[in-house]
Amino acid sequence: MKIRKALKSDTSSLYALEGELFTKENYPLSRASFAYHVKSNLLYVAEVEGKIVGYILVLIKRKNAKLYSIGVAKAYRNRKISQELLKSILKELLSLGFEALLLEVRTDNEAAMALYKKIGFNERKKLKAFYLDGCDACLMEIRYDKGVL
Repeated sequence: MKIRKALKSDTSSLYALEGELFTKENYPLSRASFAYHVKSNLLYVAEVEGKIVGYILVLIKRKNAKLYSIGVAKAYRNRKISQELLKSILKELLSLGFEALLLEVRTDNEAAMALYKKIGFNERKKLKAFYLDGCDACLMEIRYDKGVL
């Protein structure tokens, strides 16, 4: 597996993966959104044998960073790809001088919540009916001043 920054040429593959992973209730990204984020934010991909099988997108503004989306193709789950994507992006954020990373996660996504806690994220608060289907979200944060990494 190889983790690297996304390229503009990855846009179609990322959009196809997004269609596999997310329904409209989960706010999927458009092809144009991926093209924008390649230029404007931190977007990394995981490749296996030249095929994009996962990605992580972090929105960056000044000293704030927000994990907007992470996804791994169903056929490639349980291979620690999400964990490796998170570790790569956390190292990049630290090198860029960021102090924390925030994210929202569906409260019914127990696997994702467990992964985030394992990496060192802490729960900050619950966001009621955050998703279009009415599901709550949990706002989580990891701070670099707490000895993470």
